[in-house]
Amino acid sequence: MRQSEGWGGLLEPSGSPPPESVTACNVPHMSDSAKPSRSHTASSQRLRMRRELAAAAMELFATKGYEATTVDEIAATAGVARRTFFRHFRAKEEAIFPDHDDTLVRAQAVLEAAPAHENPLDTVCRGIKEVMRMYAASPKGSVERYKLTREVPALREREIASVARYERLFTRYLLGHFDEAAHRDGVSDFDEPLLAEVAASAVVTAHNHVLRRWLRNGGVGDVEAQLDHAFAIVRKTFGTGFGANRLSAPETSGPGGLGSRSAAGAETVRQDEVLVTVARTDAPLGEIMDTIERALRT
Repeated sequence: MRQSEGWGGLLEPSGSPPPESVTACNVPHMSDSAKPSRSHTASSQRLRMRRELAAAAMELFATKGYEATTVDEIAATAGVARRTFFRHFRAKEEAIFPDHDDTLVRAQAVLEAAPAHENPLDTVCRGIKEVMRMYAASPKGSVERYKLTREVPALREREIASVARYERLFTRYLLGHFDEAAHRDGVSDFDEPLLAEVAASAVVTAHNHVLRRWLRNGGVGDVEAQLDHAFAIVRKTFGTGFGANRLSAPETSGPGGLGSRSAAGAETVRQDEVLVTVARTDAPLGEIMDTIERALRT
């Protein structure tokens, strides 16, 4: 075949060189910013592999039984080597929970990005919604996994261990936002970790209650709406005690500006003959009135 000079031997189907209008500039190039980062690609590949191993484990546990299934069989069903399995999971009981690590990272990101004005308990409720969305993304698989964890003690213990990681994360966050003033009566420094842990456990328990009910019903229904209702009960019970200094104090300007703050979460600013009071919605009315009276007497 005759090669056309200047075109590297590439010919159009007709045998003639490509038209002159076709140049190297016609070939689009992906910019560096448009190219997926190596870390993102590696993370996606890792998660895909973990999910493939999880699907293989679920299939074998359901057909052969948990005890009769080996790691080698899980790896073979997924089409990978045994060492690949152990790069992703330490034991076979971990294999059906491929998303908990990434979900924990997303939940922590919610806490770290929380707006300054948000009640920390609301932030924690938003954080644990990431867990619910993980289950809701695959209702059928979640229901099958739920059935397995009820039948196999080792899997149930692994699930409990995963839940404990979320509780520790939320407890640390709430403890860091504990409002001493809101619990000043009869609450010592030793009680703060207890209150934070109880509140975090309440959020996790509410989530798990709604999740189990949804799974028992076959994974149908608006589970997030049910979760919001459960969280409303938690907020009503633990709505005070968290969020010290989360509200910005009103600014004063000019001479005569005077501000005061109440332990109840109410703040007052007095300028000339005007008194402005800002209070949290969960602050007791009696304490708000006390704050106003003190400001008027000043």
